[in-house]
Amino acid sequence: MNKLHQENEEKIISKKDVIFIIVLLAITMMIFIFMRISRDTGYNVKITADGKTVKTLSLDKDAEYVFESDKGYNIVIIKDGGVCVKEADCPDKICVNHKKISKVGEAIICLPHKLVVEIRE
Repeated sequence: MNKLHQENEEKIISKKDVIFIIVLLAITMMIFIFMRISRDTGYNVKITADGKTVKTLSLDKDAEYVFESDKGYNIVIIKDGGVCVKEADCPDKICVNHKKISKVGEAIICLPHKLVVEIRE
């Protein structure tokens, strides 16, 4: 094996490749941060069950809404311009453990109860 061929096999990633990857990651992070910051705060909470709207509430007023169905219950709390699921009797409690939402397009979903709590304009 000649020396030139051996050097090419050892240099799989060059300095230019590393710089390109770092710049690409930096641009991706900036886009992600910009998108998170530029989201508008919502004004309404739309609650749907089985694809049907069951309640629309304003984020301006603190409120509590109890959703009950044959599958179980969820307690939705609106407080300080955000909304969360305070309590539910679903087995996994993912909806209860979800962070409070307040930006347009964010949602909390309870799959066992087929409930969607979504922020709207």
